[in-house]
Amino acid sequence: MHNWLIQTFIKDHENINDLNVRAAYGKLSGKVGIFCNALLFAGKFIVGTISGSVSITADAVNNLSDAASSIISLIGFKMAEKPADADHPYGHARYEYLSGLTVAVMILIIGVELFKSSLNKILHPSPVDFSLITAVVLIGSIVVKLWMSVFNKSLGQKINSATLEATSADSRNDVISTSAVLTAALISHFFTVNLDGYMGIAVAVFILYSGIGLVKETLDPLLGKAPDPILVDHIEKKILSYQGVLGTHDLMIHDYGPGRIFASVHVEMAAEDDVIKSHDVIDNIERDFLENENLNLIVHYDPIITGDDKINDLRCWLSDQVKTIDSNLSIHDLRVVPGETHTNLIFDCVMPHTLHMSEDQLKSKIKELVTETYPNYFCIMTIDASYAAMPHIKKKETHSSS
Repeated sequence: MHNWLIQTFIKDHENINDLNVRAAYGKLSGKVGIFCNALLFAGKFIVGTISGSVSITADAVNNLSDAASSIISLIGFKMAEKPADADHPYGHARYEYLSGLTVAVMILIIGVELFKSSLNKILHPSPVDFSLITAVVLIGSIVVKLWMSVFNKSLGQKINSATLEATSADSRNDVISTSAVLTAALISHFFTVNLDGYMGIAVAVFILYSGIGLVKETLDPLLGKAPDPILVDHIEKKILSYQGVLGTHDLMIHDYGPGRIFASVHVEMAAEDDVIKSHDVIDNIERDFLENENLNLIVHYDPIITGDDKINDLRCWLSDQVKTIDSNLSIHDLRVVPGETHTNLIFDCVMPHTLHMSEDQLKSKIKELVTETYPNYFCIMTIDASYAAMPHIKKKETHSSS
C-alpha cells in the first residue's frame, strides 16, 4: 500500500534529494492524513454521542485536530518548496520545521483538553452505553491509525523529516489512546466499573509526555542544534582525503531547513606548496560537496609551515600539553615569532562546552604549562568555541621497507 501510494502520486519518487520530490512526499502524507482523520472523526463522534462516552468523543475531537495538523503539514511542505528570493536568500525550507513544531504544540493542547474533560467525568460520572458498533468503530480506528503511524514513519525516514516523524508519533499516540478507550469501555460493560474518566486521564498524561518530547525535537533545529556527529565526521574525512590537505578545524554547519545546509571550514595545507595548486584543491573540494552532497561549503585556506622540524615538534608538544587539562582541548594556527628577549607563541585553542573553566582560567593554565618548560616563551592565544567538532589532523603516512 505504501509503495503504491508513493509510485502513483509522486513523480521521480526515488530522487529524494530533489527539493520538489521531498515536498511531494510531505504533501502526500498531509492529504492521506486529512482523508483518514476526517473519516475517523465522523465515525467516533457519532458513536461517542450515542453512547454518552466522553473518552470516545474526546478521541473523535483528537482525530479532528489530527486532520487540522495534516493541513498544517501540507501547507508547511508547500511553503518550504518555495525558491529563495531577495528577502530569504537561503530559501524557505525552515517552514517544514515550523509546521512540525505546530503539530507538536497541537498535541499538547489535545492532551490538556483531554485531561480536563476526563477529570470532569471522574467528578461527575455518567453511564456509558456499549454496543457492537462501538467496538467495531474503535477497532477500525486502531487499525487505520497503526497503518498511518507506519506510513508516516516510513516517509519520514525516507526523506529525513522531523515533521513526518512527529506525525507518525501522533498516530502512535492515537493507537494507544483509542486502545485505552476500548479497554475502558469493555471493562465498564462487563464488570460495571466506570473507568471512562480514569482511562482518559492516563491517556492524557501519556499524550502530554509525548508532546513535550516532540516540541523539543522540532524546536531544536530552529534554535541551532549541534550538527549530527555522523555528518561532521563525514565532512572532515572527505576533506582529509584530498591530496595536500593536512588538517581541518573551525567547521561550522548552518541548517536552513532540510536540503538547505551551508557550512564553512578551515583547511590546513603546507605553506611551502604552490599557492595556485592549493587553491585549485580547495575549489575542487567546494565543487565536490555542492554537486555530490548538496552542501554549500566555503573553505578557508590556512597555510602552515611544515619544513621546520622545530616548529613541528613545538606544535605536537603544545597539543599534548593542553590535553593534560582536558582531552577535548586542541590547538591550531600556531605561529612562532622569535625575539631578542622572548619568543611569542601565537595560536588558537578550541574550548569544548563541557569544560568547566572560564576563558581566562584556561589561558592562565596553558601559560603556566608553557613557561614551566619554556620560560622565555609568551603565549598569545585566541579561545575558539567548539561549534561542530575538534580539529582533525591527517595521520602521518608511514613507509615500511622489506
